[in-house]
Amino acid sequence: MNYRNKVKNYLGFGCILTCLLSQACGNVAENELGRLRVQGQEIMNDQGPFLIKSIGTGNWMIQEGYMMQTTGAGIGTHTQFRTKLEQEMGKERTVEFYQDWLDSHMNKADIDSMKAWGFNAIRPALHYKWFTLPIQDEPVSGQNTWVNAGFEKLDELMNWAAANQMYVIFDMHGAPGGQGKNSNINDYDEMLPSLFEDEANKVKLEALWIKLAERYKDNPWFGGYDLINEPNWRLGNSGNENGCGTENNDELWDLHLRLTKSIREIDQSNIIYLSGNCWGNNYNSFETHPLSSYDYNTVITFHKYWNKNDQESIQWAVDMRELYNRPLWMSESGENSNQWFADAIHLFESNNIGWSWWPVKKSRTNNVFKVTTPQSYKELLDTWEKGLSLSPEQTFLAVMEYSKAHRHENTTVASDVIYALLHNADSMATKAYRHHGVDEWISFVDYDLGRDGYAYEDRSSQDIHDEQGQWKVWNEGRRYRNDGVDIGGPEGQYHVSWTEVGEWLQYTVFVDIDTIFDLVFMASGNKGIMSIEINEKIGITKLELNESKEWVNYKVENLYLPKGENRIRFRIVEGGIDLKAFKLITK
Repeated sequence: MNYRNKVKNYLGFGCILTCLLSQACGNVAENELGRLRVQGQEIMNDQGPFLIKSIGTGNWMIQEGYMMQTTGAGIGTHTQFRTKLEQEMGKERTVEFYQDWLDSHMNKADIDSMKAWGFNAIRPALHYKWFTLPIQDEPVSGQNTWVNAGFEKLDELMNWAAANQMYVIFDMHGAPGGQGKNSNINDYDEMLPSLFEDEANKVKLEALWIKLAERYKDNPWFGGYDLINEPNWRLGNSGNENGCGTENNDELWDLHLRLTKSIREIDQSNIIYLSGNCWGNNYNSFETHPLSSYDYNTVITFHKYWNKNDQESIQWAVDMRELYNRPLWMSESGENSNQWFADAIHLFESNNIGWSWWPVKKSRTNNVFKVTTPQSYKELLDTWEKGLSLSPEQTFLAVMEYSKAHRHENTTVASDVIYALLHNADSMATKAYRHHGVDEWISFVDYDLGRDGYAYEDRSSQDIHDEQGQWKVWNEGRRYRNDGVDIGGPEGQYHVSWTEVGEWLQYTVFVDIDTIFDLVFMASGNKGIMSIEINEKIGITKLELNESKEWVNYKVENLYLPKGENRIRFRIVEGGIDLKAFKLITK
């Protein structure tokens, strides 16, 4: 019996019956746009070429240590976090937490917002443990026990997406056994065999994709199968442990082909997405497994993080598109500044490459929904980092509050990130961060939306790793916004800080009538000099500021602003100045 028949026998009639009874199997919503499909080097629907603008669900179904903020306590993977909770507060409370986590982290309001902003697809990051048991936990070795939680959540997601006419592309982020040494992103456990070390894990992955195909293949908003997210495993005798430099990736290509053939026995219509080794970017030996071995409905993917946004950085992928006559999809990027985001998306779209961003929400500034970490969860993390424990009741309270902080209504929308991702066609364009009028205090952290050099000027506005892979911080305070402007201070008292010579900030201010104003602003810090420009003309050439540890009010008299939209720039001539707020006072 070959492996595909073996897997299909394991699924049995129960799988088919479940699929037939599930609303996910039927035509749950009309799709006037048509299914996604491949035509030459284009991804198409019934309207013509379709450029995927997607976002990944992050730690909704697979908790990565950096998003859970637990790496300082030595907890990096999904399973390590769950095991820790079971130890600290018991299995019953852990189950209750995870149900709340699944319900809180992603809901229809999130999808409605993404559609309104301009995203046209969503890439849910899946962990196989929400769908089936690990091989070592199966009651009968070699068989598959199916878990309802993951399927139920995908059913909901498909319905939410359908209501918004968005495609859903399944991303196998945590494959059975884990697909890479970078364990945090795929839940690999070095004490257990990986996906590449045990045939049983491959069989389980294959069975899961068959199960998903049977359940969702007829859903008109299903966008396809991203088979294995970011494989990073040393195959053969070359390359590093993450598969970078590996010369022979045949085992990976064999597995892709195996999964493809099994899916195609059930689903001949939906796209299959292939990923290279080294986090999706090493396609060595792919020429020995040409796309002719697959079918026309196949897309080549790659990921892009922390490198330059120039043509050279993606030309290898563009060359593959030409060589194999298949579309490209940049299926994951993110974790950088707005400047990097805007430059990257401009690069992709100018090369006719769709994209998917990562992730949708977490407790940082560089995602579309910002989560505020509750104090109780911070205290829990601090306790764990010291090697101590809170009571089971305190632990449960902390993680439940952290879960509820992810609910749509409790998050903060990052308008600056959205602007960088979806409104970046004109690199010189700027827009008011919020409506600024006269006779009101305007916070210096509410400078205009736009790129470095147009909305602001800062010495460091993105993270491009050096040869040693060193991280760079673009916003020194890591607060409030995701641009190069450095912001300090506690919540509610943010101010611009760490200023340097030559840096400047622009503000769009709306004036009802032509008027003369006085300008008052609050500054502190080192002794410095500023200039002020109004509508690109020098208003004040040299305004000297005294050294002070307290906020000092400075006043500039008799500034003329015409009716309508005005742009005011504050430029640092000599640095070390902190800036809090300014006001235009009607004379």
